Amino acid sequence: MGVIAFRRALCIACIALGAISAAPAQDDPRATAFELEKQGRNAEAEAAWRTLAREHPTDAEPFAHIGLIEARQQHYDEAIRSYRKAAALNPAMPGLQLNMGLAYFKNGDYREAIRIFDPLLKQQPADSPETQRLAVLIGMSHYGLGEYAAAAPFLKQASEHDATNLPLLLDLAHSCLLSHQYPCVLDAFHRMVALNANSAEADMLVGEALDAMKDPAGSVREFRAAIEADPKEPDVHFGLGYLLWTQKQYAEAAQEFQAELANTPGHAKSLLYLADSEIQLNRMDEAGAILEKLVKSEPANEMARLDLGIVYSETGRRTEALRELKIAAGLKPGDVDVHWRLGRLYRTMGNDAEARREFGIASSLNKAADEALIDVLTRESKNSATGDGAAPAPQPK
Repeated sequence: MGVIAFRRALCIACIALGAISAAPAQDDPRATAFELEKQGRNAEAEAAWRTLAREHPTDAEPFAHIGLIEARQQHYDEAIRSYRKAAALNPAMPGLQLNMGLAYFKNGDYREAIRIFDPLLKQQPADSPETQRLAVLIGMSHYGLGEYAAAAPFLKQASEHDATNLPLLLDLAHSCLLSHQYPCVLDAFHRMVALNANSAEADMLVGEALDAMKDPAGSVREFRAAIEADPKEPDVHFGLGYLLWTQKQYAEAAQEFQAELANTPGHAKSLLYLADSEIQLNRMDEAGAILEKLVKSEPANEMARLDLGIVYSETGRRTEALRELKIAAGLKPGDVDVHWRLGRLYRTMGNDAEARREFGIASSLNKAADEALIDVLTRESKNSATGDGAAPAPQPK
């Protein structure tokens, strides 16, 4: 339901590539290469360093500078190759490992970036600026890999050293939310409030956390606050609409979905849930018009196919309803509602054999779901009694 501001977060972590430490230049070719690089004349500087690399093939410095020039032009594959050559010749060259890690990071190879950044972090004093920068980079590398629980402690460490950095707090809150660490989300939010931050994104994050913590009233309150802070924030109206939809407040939910569509025309989820709200309000013509457009743009959208089948069933278009419900069943065979709707439709069409078959499938799916729930509850009860574990955290929608 939320929007993950990863692009913004990367801006925090993407530190400019630094200069490679080197001994003072003693001869003209080196001095020329340094000066060209300093002036930003990348092609000429790289050519000068490549000449030096050919003349001094066991010297790491030219390869390190070629890597730096390539990285500054966002040619990260080429930069990494040059850095690796330099590291093979002199792995302890000051600045080399950090620049190579940054190139991997900016190239999206977060696993390799972590491999390089981790030992560098261990070498830094706890309160140094370099520790802060590396903590953000490692945290965002884990984030990029979808390892949100691993990302959170690094981002928490970084945010504690830069307590007034609102974007960093937002990144921490995102990581905590996606790893189901809801108290951490609330803590980050309270820190944002202490900074007098009026952030729609922060309100949305805490709203999602409260929803997952089974506090629907608190969740709705925070999404309303988000809308007040910025009614144009992406997904903010959809988020509130979805919460209202789950609470069966379909008329107000429909208004929020329409507001999201006014901000973002064609917002697929808003169209889908708006159509479903219209069905719940018995406005079948409005729902059908939305769903017919939606299945053209998203033919594999199972919920849209199911809802369109419902609309057709309720308006007497049985052949078309059967087509849509069969498509929905093919897209999601385990959806109880699809089979139950098919059973009802077959019964109205006088096909009792197919109706019994579909009702039987629906019954079997319900039974399997009930047995799975009982199994989970039994295991949780045993774990609680023995102290072997805790119940899983609620899943955010």
